[in-house]
Amino acid sequence: MKMDHMTILFILLLFAFIFLLWRYSELRGKIEERAWQLFEEWRDKELEKLSEQKAEMLFEDWKRKYEKKIRKDAIEKSKSVIIGKITEHFAPFLPEFKYNPKDARFIGSPVDFIVFDGLDEGDLKKIVFLEVKTGKSPLSKREKLIKKIVESKKVEWDSIRLGND
Repeated sequence: MKMDHMTILFILLLFAFIFLLWRYSELRGKIEERAWQLFEEWRDKELEKLSEQKAEMLFEDWKRKYEKKIRKDAIEKSKSVIIGKITEHFAPFLPEFKYNPKDARFIGSPVDFIVFDGLDEGDLKKIVFLEVKTGKSPLSKREKLIKKIVESKKVEWDSIRLGND
């Protein structure tokens, strides 16, 4: 059985066409897959951007609603702190102060006063670490540590001599 050139050419073209269709379907799948991947990446970025914008809008709305209240609260706290600081300095001259003001030494931090009870009269009875509080303000962590050490009598005297005389 002898084939002519046209038949051979037709068969070759048919095989080429089938091969191209097969490659096209393979490439088409990869193209569609890549297109879907790019779409998903774009969608995720857009959703993230929209979420951030929404969160920012909600935060700005919250700030607008509560800014006055927050400012008022900050001012009240600031007033309390200022009143507390002023009260600390004047405490020795208030009726609640049970020591001689001349025996009190303001240090401010980590406690407000050290009181040398009776020193002005020449009869030192005790040394008192005194913290002044106003309202319901509690002792700070550092103040509690100092109170604990004083109460456990872990207090000492030390002196330091400077110079080479």
